[in-house]
Amino acid sequence: MNEPIARRKVPAPSRPGAWLDHHAYSIVASLGRLFRKPGSTALTIGVMAVALALPLGLWLVLANVERFAGDVQSSRQLSIFLKQDTAPARVAELVAALDGRADIGVVEHRTPAQGLEELRARSGLDEAIDALGENPLPHVLVVTPAGDEALLADSLRTLPEAELVQHDAGWRERLDNWLRFGGRVAWVLAALLGLGALLVVGNTVRLDIQSRREELGVLQLLGASDGFIRRPFLYLGAWYGLAAGALALGLLTVAGTALGAPLAELAASYGSSFALNGFAPRQALAVIAGATVLGWLGAGAVTGHFLRQTRPTET
Repeated sequence: MNEPIARRKVPAPSRPGAWLDHHAYSIVASLGRLFRKPGSTALTIGVMAVALALPLGLWLVLANVERFAGDVQSSRQLSIFLKQDTAPARVAELVAALDGRADIGVVEHRTPAQGLEELRARSGLDEAIDALGENPLPHVLVVTPAGDEALLADSLRTLPEAELVQHDAGWRERLDNWLRFGGRVAWVLAALLGLGALLVVGNTVRLDIQSRREELGVLQLLGASDGFIRRPFLYLGAWYGLAAGALALGLLTVAGTALGAPLAELAASYGSSFALNGFAPRQALAVIAGATVLGWLGAGAVTGHFLRQTRPTET
């Protein structure tokens, strides 16, 4: 008497090469399924790419802002406005004394005459300046810190000859706070949109599973393992993720190219050569690998749920 079909088993592969052969077949077959439905494939990949591009773009912007902030902080300076009655000889002594301090990198002395010439060049108020008669500007020492600028500023304010020490550190603290907040926002967006991309892949694979439900049911009745059934769908999800990751990088590259020229003109107007940096090759590969894993996980979750629901029971 024949054994019930639910108890029949597909013979296990007799050689390890069969396992590799099925992996190779699954890779090629899943890629073929993508090309057989170009419309739905393009839509799925496009939705995933946009979902990935948003947090990646925010990370890229934050990285460039942080790089710009680092450039600004590396060239930070303090200005010491000396009292009007400070003699030139005493100014020279101060320059020598400050230049020898370990917490000071460079000291630049700007005389009242130099300050007046800079004012003429920048303001265009030659007639008003000439009407003043004598030069009202003091000696100014421009100091580049070699250590903690806040501590240095407090120290310089104790100089008897110092009328004013200009030190604008508040904006850098606010910038750091904004960067930390932006980084947290990027992580939240990455989690939400990454979940959205995972659901998109899962739904697409679910529809593919539904269209092959009878075929998969027969394989289960013949005793095919869960891994054997799941494998083509895992590679299908991985292909979706890989393509979406590559497309997201392409979208960000196009966006960076579109913004590059206006930003270069804006930076040039301020005498800067700042330009946007994109993802390094290693970072780009990490993005594509992460998107591929995301697609693999989405397909695995949906396929695993299907297999648990439809696994035949022995009678």
